[in-house]
Amino acid sequence: MGRGDLTNAEWDRLESFLPPGGARGGRWSDHRRVINGVLYRVRTGVQWRDLPERFGPWETIYKRHRRWSADGTWSMLLSRIQAAEDAEGRIDWDVSVDSTAVRAHQHAAGARKTPAATDPQGEPAGDEPGRSGAAETDRPAEGSGQIRECLGRSRGGFTTKIHLAADGRCRPLALVLTPGHYGDGPQFERVLKEISVPRIGVGRPRTRPDHVLADKAYTSRKNRRYLRRRGIRHTIPERLDQQRHRKNRGSRGGRPTGFDSERYKKRNSVERAINRLKGFRAVATRYEKRAYIYLGTVTLAALTIWLRT
Repeated sequence: MGRGDLTNAEWDRLESFLPPGGARGGRWSDHRRVINGVLYRVRTGVQWRDLPERFGPWETIYKRHRRWSADGTWSMLLSRIQAAEDAEGRIDWDVSVDSTAVRAHQHAAGARKTPAATDPQGEPAGDEPGRSGAAETDRPAEGSGQIRECLGRSRGGFTTKIHLAADGRCRPLALVLTPGHYGDGPQFERVLKEISVPRIGVGRPRTRPDHVLADKAYTSRKNRRYLRRRGIRHTIPERLDQQRHRKNRGSRGGRPTGFDSERYKKRNSVERAINRLKGFRAVATRYEKRAYIYLGTVTLAALTIWLRT
């Protein structure tokens, strides 16, 4: 077993959730070796053609990763592991929300544009990123199609932004991709709606945190109304301009927002989750042209964090 490969205990947790081996003429044989090959690439960021021979043909590993990113297999595995952790009471539901910009490699540009929602091979065209593997945006496609593939220009250059919610133990609960120039606040609802931890047995998935922490980028009246409507307690600081505006309106400005400075210190859990994700070099730099494949890469990195924390 190489450094970074799945251990026997980690493989035992995943094996029962994977498609059965031998299906379609044996195409799904040896899942463990293929997953180890994808993990090696996600961890090191090497080109697919440079994968060590011990993992088998690089085409098999790349195509498996692409297919499982498209059909939601990586997201399904992440949900199953989260469900097992929640059933044993090992999820801290004080959830923190933040985002991070990822520099895109020059080879990430130039994805082939498709007029329909899927390309001729039946894969998502990248118009809708989300946990299902499709790439979703809140704005219409523009120009060369970079917006569709969650690529944008920001002060960091050619970038993609990862929005995420993390539990109190620094593990990603939900992931959303946008172009790098998109703001954080407008994606707040989207990120929280992506939280869905299934129950083992009977019951609906858990979607509501006990408490939400976020920085000033998320302190809009719309976001606070959304949290109140769902009955979610929150700790979000108020910007100075908002405080002045509320005071200038007098009684019409409403009551001051509550803020617990001690509890706010716990927001560093999402910063630490981001650091863990960016420890994977294929996450820290985006090489994929398609948003849904890059989302699969980030999801696999999150799955690895859950398995090894």
